[in-house]
Amino acid sequence: MSLPPGVAYLNGEFVPIAEAKISVLDWGFLHSDATYDVVHVWKRRVFRLDAHLDRFWRSAEKLHLTMPVERGKLAEILAECVVRSGLEDAYVEMILTRGISPTFSRDPRDAENQLICFSIPFVWVLPPEKHGTGLSVAVSEVQRIPPESVDPTVKNYHWLDFVTGLYDAYDRGAGSVILQDRSGNLAEGPGFNVFVVKDGTIATPDRGVLEGITRRSAIQIAAKMNIPMEERPVSSTELFAADEAFATSTAGGIIPITQANGAPVGSGHPGPITCTLAKAYWDKHSDPDWSVAVEDFLAETGG
Repeated sequence: MSLPPGVAYLNGEFVPIAEAKISVLDWGFLHSDATYDVVHVWKRRVFRLDAHLDRFWRSAEKLHLTMPVERGKLAEILAECVVRSGLEDAYVEMILTRGISPTFSRDPRDAENQLICFSIPFVWVLPPEKHGTGLSVAVSEVQRIPPESVDPTVKNYHWLDFVTGLYDAYDRGAGSVILQDRSGNLAEGPGFNVFVVKDGTIATPDRGVLEGITRRSAIQIAAKMNIPMEERPVSSTELFAADEAFATSTAGGIIPITQANGAPVGSGHPGPITCTLAKAYWDKHSDPDWSVAVEDFLAETGG
């Protein structure tokens, strides 16, 4: 099997991505008992690292996981993965699993938590050459796992609802899927948040979704541009009647949604608000308030 180039960190060592392996006894593998976060590097600049680290720490605390390194050390490990991989644009993931119980105890408190990090080439929800045509989605009848069962603000690997929904979307000729909640409101897609635009106002679901860092970025950029933004329940009918729609993800930024359930969204082309926000989002990658050069970060930490 051919794997993408990259570098991983686990068990205190940096190794080629092809050599990065975890035990079959790790609770992360056996029970999806883990949290993770993904930061991206664009043109050798780490984007919104502090926001990602904040969320990673909150997620670990909610799951009663113990981070084995300090925050500064983790940031240094992530940067070192990028430097060792030699990548200009990278998808950088940090994972904290429940780990392994030395006695294979069924008590999660007995497990020794494990930190894993890796850097691979940048990953896209929708390849950049297709942003001009946009993302085609299906709104599936598969329901998103309710927040009463699994807290969606904790980034997690509970993706069987997404995977089931994706196969539903593929069978209908769509490229991706949006799941709904039990009330028929839009939730999110596999790895992305959803926004709809109607009469110049943007709306995005406010419950049952991951509070994405790119989602937050879009909200903040819209506020700076005085574009009205509402965080509230959004029904599936609002997507079908929208003037335009877009997804937000670390894996691609602000991504136009141009087709839903086989019908065009708005004009069927990326809308003006989507395009304006997308340009501003990528422009922010050179803003020192939102990004830092990988080499500068390592110099600051002594790495």
